[in-house]
Amino acid sequence: MSMILITGANKGLGREAARRLIAGGHDVWAAARDPERGRAAAEELGARSLILDVSDDASVEAAATTVAEATGGVLDVLVNNAGISGGIIPVRDETAAHVRSVYEVNVFGPVRVLHAFLPLLERSQSPVVVNVSSGLGSLTYSADPESTYSQLIVPAYFSSKAALNMLTTQYAKAFPAMRINSVDPGFTGTDFNANRGTQTVTEGTDAIVRMATIGPDGPTSSFVSREGPVPW
Repeated sequence: MSMILITGANKGLGREAARRLIAGGHDVWAAARDPERGRAAAEELGARSLILDVSDDASVEAAATTVAEATGGVLDVLVNNAGISGGIIPVRDETAAHVRSVYEVNVFGPVRVLHAFLPLLERSQSPVVVNVSSGLGSLTYSADPESTYSQLIVPAYFSSKAALNMLTTQYAKAFPAMRINSVDPGFTGTDFNANRGTQTVTEGTDAIVRMATIGPDGPTSSFVSREGPVPW
């Protein structure tokens, strides 16, 4: 049994990943920004409730203290799932402030959370970090005129996921004792995309659950979906 923390676990992919991991016998902290929604989701799931706003330093530090005190200072798996789309706006209207607001959650959020929980992960015998990215952050797909993704232009969100992928490779090299990977959930129907996705939320969490449960001999510095490797 692993001690697992999932950010943004009160709905969508985070909630379903928590449900599946709990069903698999793991002890899960369901972290959420909204206290009431977070507590309600955790109670329904049978998870531990944790208030954690990835965009707020004090909130992240307080969450790390809470987990450390409850677990003896150990965390086995961190799933950086919380994210925002930033909406779709004309590129000519894209400002630095708008891009920064997306990066605050999608890029700086995982940096904050990993920094705060690093001491707990380092006490685990088999520490794992899963960064929930997107195929939309693939530079290969974006530059390929034959790819459907190349027809889409959403600079803030797409570049935030590309940045998260780079953080994955950098952290994997910096912490070789950990298994640190990016996952692409695929086009999954959640309120994140107004339920337009073609996959079920269970299918969307296949890669998350798989990579959250790898052992010390598992891959690191990889980018995968439920179908297999995704090009950077």
